[in-house]
Amino acid sequence: MMSGADRGRSDLGHLMQLAQAGDDIAYFRLLKDITPIIRAAVRRRLPRSQPADLEDVVQDVLVSVHAVRATYDPARPFLPWLLTITHNRAIDRFRKMSRIGVNETNVGEMLETFPQQPTNLSAEGYGDEEFLQREIAALPASQRRAIELLKIKELSLKEAAAESGITIANLKVLVHRAMKTLRSRIANDHDD
Repeated sequence: MMSGADRGRSDLGHLMQLAQAGDDIAYFRLLKDITPIIRAAVRRRLPRSQPADLEDVVQDVLVSVHAVRATYDPARPFLPWLLTITHNRAIDRFRKMSRIGVNETNVGEMLETFPQQPTNLSAEGYGDEEFLQREIAALPASQRRAIELLKIKELSLKEAAAESGITIANLKVLVHRAMKTLRSRIANDHDD
């Protein structure tokens, strides 16, 4: 003899069969009946989640059930099929929340990034426009031209290539070398 729970489970399978056959009323009843089951399963899988996140997973499961309802085999039990879908959607949500958590920083716990008093870069030899102009002027002509076009005039690589007749690849190399040289000279000047 079947218990009430077993009968309820077989009723869900029967409702799914009717829904697969196009019975809208059976489908509506099925969705209504499985929602609390899904919610409880999600709550067990993601116990520390916010209620809104849990409801998002429930909705994801319902959408998945709708999308894959044709794959349900009436010869097999309905509940394991449903709980497998629920488990997979809960895992998807857990992974998504983990990725978001890894990439987020709690701003409330951040230490002060910038000092209260602005740094006087000119007094330290940085930001001195004349110094920088002298260092750029001391670069080889091709590197100087690349810096002028790409960094000072802020042209795109394509525009700078058209204006200078230098290929995009060569412009990238020239700017890289020029920036490396400038960084080195600024660091050396600061050490003196």
